[in-house]
Amino acid sequence: MSSKQYLQTHSIPDASPADIYSVATTSSQLITASGSSSLHVYSTAPTNDENNPYPLVQTLQDAHKLGAHHIAVSANGKTAASAGFGGELKVWSIDDESSQWALKGSITAQAKNAGELWAVALSEDGQFLAATTFDGRINVWDLNTLSTSDGATKLREYETKGSFGMSVALSADGEFTASGHANGAVYLFNNTTGRLAHSLQGLVKPVRTVAFSPASKFLAAGGDAKIIALYDVKNGEQVANLTGSQSWAKVWSVERRECVATQTESDKTLWAVKWLPKTSMTRNEIFVTAGANRSISFYREASGG
Repeated sequence: MSSKQYLQTHSIPDASPADIYSVATTSSQLITASGSSSLHVYSTAPTNDENNPYPLVQTLQDAHKLGAHHIAVSANGKTAASAGFGGELKVWSIDDESSQWALKGSITAQAKNAGELWAVALSEDGQFLAATTFDGRINVWDLNTLSTSDGATKLREYETKGSFGMSVALSADGEFTASGHANGAVYLFNNTTGRLAHSLQGLVKPVRTVAFSPASKFLAAGGDAKIIALYDVKNGEQVANLTGSQSWAKVWSVERRECVATQTESDKTLWAVKWLPKTSMTRNEIFVTAGANRSISFYREASGG
């Protein structure tokens, strides 16, 4: 079995005074959401400063009074959305010249219930925003209608069987919305018809993350069952179970359906793992981890791995 090696190249200690629950990446930035009130933006663009290769370039002060549990960025890197423990969802847009983020508008839960706006996902172009709720709904808004005072127009409200929606994802081709739930259920909705496409074979335990492959062919779901289930999006069949997960970050080959690397250096909960997008300036794969140790760690694929 061939494997890869990833070396920790840099760590940002005490990046937050509280647990870092979520990270999002663009081609040149990393944004973190944590239990503190501010969102932090780091530059991931190449730099000659070996001591500070990922400098803090912006702090969105008091973005969420009670802290934020989810952050998402559109694939084009122009729109971000953060969900706070106070039940508010904030949408941010970036200025192309300054690369600074500014508040574009907010969507607030009517009941001020944090679970009314939980996991968030954005379409590739940043036009559509999906968010899960505590009672299993998935709401989709048109952000072209977003205003600072009136929120945005809700396009769809997908209904499930009522279990807490812990995770959500939009496929790159815009065709599907996927959700993972506290009871282990995984659902796939067709955005064109507005109907449930597949009720997927669940994982029994809470599903904390769902993600589409870049070409939208596969959907991966993982959570407390310590299994990553891989589904064929077209027919809804479960095509693989990736097993052996513990409390560390693992790198899997989807083609070979096997683990190719394991990161075991953290002794505290990892809440977030994210790949940095590959650019013309990066030769090796890089991923980042963050969690209960309140630091951010960067791992680069070893040359020849």
